[in-house]
This record gives sequence, C-alpha cells and structure tokens, in this order.
Amino acid sequence: MTRPVRSHVALIAATCLALAAPAVAMAQEAQAPRITVTGEGEVAATPDMARVSLGITAQNAKADAAMNEASQVAETLIARLDELGIEARDRQSSDISLRPLWSGGNDGTERVISGFEAGNQLSVRVRDLDRLGEVLGAVLEDGANQLSGLSFGLQDPKPVMEDARRAAVEDAMQKARVLAEAAGLSLGPVLSIAEAGGGGQAPAPMMEMARASAVPVAAGETVLSTQVTMVFELGEAAE
Repeated sequence: MTRPVRSHVALIAATCLALAAPAVAMAQEAQAPRITVTGEGEVAATPDMARVSLGITAQNAKADAAMNEASQVAETLIARLDELGIEARDRQSSDISLRPLWSGGNDGTERVISGFEAGNQLSVRVRDLDRLGEVLGAVLEDGANQLSGLSFGLQDPKPVMEDARRAAVEDAMQKARVLAEAAGLSLGPVLSIAEAGGGGQAPAPMMEMARASAVPVAAGETVLSTQVTMVFELGEAAE
C-alpha cells in the first residue's frame, strides 16, 4: 500500500520541480546586474524664423471710441503685413481687451472712471529673418505702440532634434562604459531606452546683429536639447 503512495509523491515532486525550473531561471535572469544611466544631448542651430507679439493700445473717454481707434490701427497693421508678404497663416489675433481707467481716490475723493483703454494684439511669425527688422520698423511707423515676446526658432526642427537624440544616446553609452569599467565589469547589451521629454528651444547668447530701418535684431542661435534613459546589462568582470 505504501509503494503507490511513494510513487505518487515522487511524481508530484518531479512535476513541481519541472514547473519551478522556468520560474527559477526567470528569477536568476531578473537578478542579473544592470546599470541605468541618463544621457543628455544638445545641438545649436541658426534660427530661420521669429515670432513677435505686436499691437496697439488706445485711450478715450468713451469705451467704443477707444475700441474703434485700436481696431482701425490693427487693420492698418494687418494691411501693412500683407504688403510685406506676411501670409495670413503667420498672423493671429492673440488678445483684444478693454479696461476702465480710474481717477481719484488718493486724496480721499471717490474713485471714478475717467476713460477707457482698448488693446488689440497680434502674434506674427516672420519666416524671412533678413526682413525682421524691416517688419518691426514698418508696423511701428503705422501705429503699433507695443512690441513684446520676440523669440527665434526653426521652421523644421526635426533634423536638429534627431541630432540631439543621437548625442544623448552617445552620452549615455559613454557614461555606462566609464561606470562599468570603474566597477571592473564589462558592459552588456542595451535592455531599454526611453526619451525623457526634451525638444525645447532656447536662445543662445546673441552673436550676429542685423539692422533694418531703426530696429536692430540679434538672431543668435537656437538650442534644442533632450535626455534619454538607458538600461544596460552588466557582464562578467573585465579582464
């Protein structure tokens, strides 16, 4: 009676060992030493596009008169942009505002509305940087009294961004080699790679100055950067 029981127990034990073998192998594989590094890539390029916010503010005792004056100047600015070859897709109304102007109150008198200030803002994209100074000078001549938010960028940033990614991967791999060598280990294959955002554009210090009309413009450089996180497997001790 005991032999069948023993055979049955042995069969169960063998089955459990067979089932456990893959799990043990997976656990051993998961426990293989790894190293995680972050690489940074940064590439500077000459910008070929600019964005600027321009507009008009007008004051009048009457709200509708202030708004009409600002609107008329805005129409004049748009017409001038047409003459300068700025396409409709490259200009957009970014803000239209009307606010009261207050007087009194500082000397104990009652605060009252003494007038109104209307504003009309346009966001303009200039694709020909050689004409940026000319564009700014022209809109100022036509009544714009606000200029702000000038920034430079690239019309097609993809090729530059690809170079930044390559630089980030190279940086990560170099860091991994140095760390593995310092630890006396060999660097194994890449297990994973992920990009941690990036793609930002930032102006570098101004380098070149171009003048057109009375407005000097410094384009400088645009810098695109990104980061990648890479996981490597570590091998046996390096000989």
